[in-house]
Amino acid sequence: MAEEKVMIEAKNLMKYFDTPRGKLHAVDDISFKINKGKTLGVVGESGCGKSTLGRTLIHLLESTGGQIFFDGKDITNATGKEILELRKQMQIIFQDPFSSIDPRMTVSQIIEEPFIIHKTYKSKEEREKRVLELMRTVGLDERYVNTYPHELDGGRRQRIGIARAIALNPSFIVCDEPVSALDVSIQAQILNLLMDLKDDRGFTYMFITHDLSVVKHISDEILVLYLGKMVEKTTSDRLFENPIHPYTRALLSAIPVPELSYKGKNATVMKGEVTSPIDPPPGCRFAARCPIATDRCRKEIPEFREVEENHFVACHYCDGSAYNGINDQYRKDAKGDECIDVNVVF
Repeated sequence: MAEEKVMIEAKNLMKYFDTPRGKLHAVDDISFKINKGKTLGVVGESGCGKSTLGRTLIHLLESTGGQIFFDGKDITNATGKEILELRKQMQIIFQDPFSSIDPRMTVSQIIEEPFIIHKTYKSKEEREKRVLELMRTVGLDERYVNTYPHELDGGRRQRIGIARAIALNPSFIVCDEPVSALDVSIQAQILNLLMDLKDDRGFTYMFITHDLSVVKHISDEILVLYLGKMVEKTTSDRLFENPIHPYTRALLSAIPVPELSYKGKNATVMKGEVTSPIDPPPGCRFAARCPIATDRCRKEIPEFREVEENHFVACHYCDGSAYNGINDQYRKDAKGDECIDVNVVF
């Protein structure tokens, strides 16, 4: 079986922001690879660094440290013309289509803009023909070609954003919560469109979301972030079958269950305050809210290690090697039978 080609890779990537109170650790020592034609889902609460990670990868933000490789080439310090060339291969679909497209431009002008910037086509006729092709590809009727964004609904505006992102046929696309601002019925249409485009054109995606039901549908692998740190990474199926980190388990237990009799069964409620990402204290970022945290957790940063094949977790106690009473403590803090079964975890 041929080895898969790595499209994008981050090595110890960091992005800090200066604030009056200190440095905000938005992305802190993150490493991963995305193979060509695959989708990495990135999940976590609001403020965990998902969008910052995506924007740093494609040089919308300058990294503080670490390395970024695209198609085997180190692009960490790319500047000027190099970044302009990278724009042909790396694109982003933003969360809010209304704020990410120019309201003074028509649909045709918005989709046509990348061709003008990169001087892709010599004549206006060629550009207009390509615009109509892209509109058909993303499911936009040609009658909207001279329409302004405010005259369209959210789903059609997001299709404009997708058409603009794929206009130059890039290799890698960051999908930054592309369906979170849309109605549920429209979400499914946009997700199916993105998956069809991936299959037809071989795109590689980083799909950022806080909706775990969405990420399972579209991702090959899932990376869970908490306050800028990686806490778990494995295949989509494996994460849902056997979540290991306490934070991942809490996220999964929060997925709504469509049952009238649902009364919190299997729900894990996190207690405690979120640690400040500004000059965070030593140790595990999740320790303040973790039901199984010990003094070690508050002092030592857990290693992000492989606990089973292609399943990586940042937790001192995920394999049961520390002490035997940890399962009992987890059950006690999570109110016994009402919590997720953790016997297979620690």
